[in-house]
Amino acid sequence: MRVRTGTGTATVLLVVSALFVPGCGTEASKDTGTAETGSTSKPAAGAGASADSGASTAEFSTVFNTEQKIQAALPDPASMKGWKPKTGRANVVEQPTPLAQCGADWECAAVANGSAKFEEVGETVIFRLHAFTDHPTAQDACRKEAAQTAKYTKASVPPLDGAESHAYYRNAGGLDGINVSLCLGTVVGRVTIEGGGSNLDPETAHSMARTLIDRVRTAAAAS
Repeated sequence: MRVRTGTGTATVLLVVSALFVPGCGTEASKDTGTAETGSTSKPAAGAGASADSGASTAEFSTVFNTEQKIQAALPDPASMKGWKPKTGRANVVEQPTPLAQCGADWECAAVANGSAKFEEVGETVIFRLHAFTDHPTAQDACRKEAAQTAKYTKASVPPLDGAESHAYYRNAGGLDGINVSLCLGTVVGRVTIEGGGSNLDPETAHSMARTLIDRVRTAAAAS
């Protein structure tokens, strides 16, 4: 099992506990290709994710438009037990593009974005979030993202309660990967698991996606 997954400039708050570092610019991968999967299953490394709770998108109405809110919505070391934290970034986009001018680019209207990367033996998981000003804008971004990724091989990751989701396989640079894309109210999330030379486990991708949903839900409730 493996994973991987905006644009903008910002002054970034350094958060040592979550390994967030200053950064700006694009983080979404544009690589191409598909990767086949095997059936080998590996225990979902203690991510601390709870069971699906059937939340509605109303829970995710918060606009995540600051570095602190993005950081709170991304998994931290405490929620990723068994995984080693590597990097974390949170960016506020100073001049997001108006939705009407975005065309097929689903990221360009984002007001903030962030990512958090963790590693476990032979594997990497990357969590990404793109935040928008409201639910309709995020829904439009979700539709565009789904249209872009429809060309890739579909992955059999179970549905996730409380979120619209789809999963697909990718490969690039010698790494096999499985992506789970999530629509969560005002944010579009992506969980990428990747690794070289071994089979990918959809159950692990499902567990990691639940972890991201839980974090976004908790951060929304606290806002």
